Amino acid sequence: MADPQPLIQVRGLVKRFGPRTVLDGIDADIRPGEALFVIGPSGGGKSTFLRCLNLLERPDAGTIRFRGHDVLARGADVNRYRRHVGMVFQHFNLFPHLTVLRNITLAPTLTRRLTPRRAAAKALTLLRRIGLADKARAYPPQLSGGQKQRIAIVRALAMGPDAILFDEPTSALDPEMVGEVLALMKELAHGGLTMVVVTHEIAFAREVADRILFIDGGRVAAEGPPSAFFDNPANPRVRDFLSKVL
Repeated sequence: MADPQPLIQVRGLVKRFGPRTVLDGIDADIRPGEALFVIGPSGGGKSTFLRCLNLLERPDAGTIRFRGHDVLARGADVNRYRRHVGMVFQHFNLFPHLTVLRNITLAPTLTRRLTPRRAAAKALTLLRRIGLADKARAYPPQLSGGQKQRIAIVRALAMGPDAILFDEPTSALDPEMVGEVLALMKELAHGGLTMVVVTHEIAFAREVADRILFIDGGRVAAEGPPSAFFDNPANPRVRDFLSKVL
């Protein structure tokens, strides 16, 4: 069977910060329902790639197409695109002065995707799913790091996105809290959510990813299924990287 058409298609993506070229002609396809894991050395451009996908950073060259539409074109509705492509950050980015429930319902109600009543009902359903319904009236400073990150994931899910981008979602967590976040992400991947995950959790990538994208020096140095990538990497740069992290 032919591969499905990409949900997001990236071609020739370039991003510069001053004289430094951070992304140097990235090509990537993100297919519906797949978990694409982006790994590579620190400073290689992984997080910048993710931020460009969400248009938090504006690329200097290249194209990003969502369902065939160029989201970088003049007049493209960036906010509408972001409603379809959510993002989970390293440091949660929850509003500390709002309750958990309000953090989750804010965006769906402001964008008028849901009425306040329906947004609250959906939020509570999601909170029950992750075992945190009792925290609905709590404030973020009252939560553990793992709870905050799971709430941040639920906040992204509440918009009903077509895909979620995860930018090193466990990097700010204490080791004992990592597992609860990874368990939720694994459940979402197995449920068919389209995911792009930048991570240093190599064992998790090996277990959950449908495909690996290895970015080094602002370029895609290798890509492929986890079995080929981890068990028999052809690229010497990949072999060297894996020898240091496995």
